[in-house]
Amino acid sequence: MIRFQGSAATTSASLYMTKLCKHFRHKISVEFDEQSADAHFPNGRCLMQAEAGALHFDCSAENAEAAARIRFVLDDHLQRFARKENLSIAWRADIADEG
Repeated sequence: MIRFQGSAATTSASLYMTKLCKHFRHKISVEFDEQSADAHFPNGRCLMQAEAGALHFDCSAENAEAAARIRFVLDDHLQRFARKENLSIAWRADIADEG
């Protein structure tokens, strides 16, 4: 599994996380409340945490291709839903590649 993390600085983290989750739940399994979310993508998973100044992402994927797809989906949708803020996710390097 490949694990990767990222954050987007915003004072509206809960709002954007909720928008992402409500949109994603039409195609994937998502559990969420105002502070956290758990999205199950076809080949991975993303935990989200909304804090006062940022929306955090802690994701895992089966392989590099799945990781790239999850990153793309999250980047694309957050930019669409937060276009007024021009948000983007600052991704950190992969944490582990366990095969």
